[in-house]
Amino acid sequence: MNIKEVIVVEGKSDTIAIQRATGADTIETNGSAVGQEALTKIRHAQQTRGVIVFTDPDYPGRRIRAIIEQQIPDVKHAFLTRDRAIAKNGKKVGIEHATDEDIRNALQAVYTVDTTTIEETPRDLLIEARLIGHPEAKKRRDRLSELLKIGQVNGKGLQKRLAMFRINEAALMQALLTIDEEEQEW
Repeated sequence: MNIKEVIVVEGKSDTIAIQRATGADTIETNGSAVGQEALTKIRHAQQTRGVIVFTDPDYPGRRIRAIIEQQIPDVKHAFLTRDRAIAKNGKKVGIEHATDEDIRNALQAVYTVDTTTIEETPRDLLIEARLIGHPEAKKRRDRLSELLKIGQVNGKGLQKRLAMFRINEAALMQALLTIDEEEQEW
């Protein structure tokens, strides 16, 4: 896999996994602290090669992603679902636990955040689609996030994430159709 951009990860184990799967260069944040030195490296990499933020699907990973996005708004994002990042013992979650194939798939589905005016998906549509305000909403959102490769998101952040990655209503409806079909098989 030939990746032009530098991939931002949390630590050394993530770097090893990324290099094993893709051979790509990485910058490590060394955890959720995300110091000024790391931000300076990321900013420089963004200016020269571009950056893909690829953090763990957990709270610290989302926090790191938010800090980087706030400081360097034009970075790209790759997401791995929680079930693809769980250690064999079932206790830890991280990019370093993913298979090479899952890492490559996540990096092939990279998103670039568009910071221009954002038109949000109507809240009524999300309620009608049982993505918020419904007993099955979390399960449906998790599957939607997996299908659209937008990272795990809660009900409050769903509208923003859909808009941020420019998921249009047609793509949303197609994913919802897939979810509805899968639910009939459950």
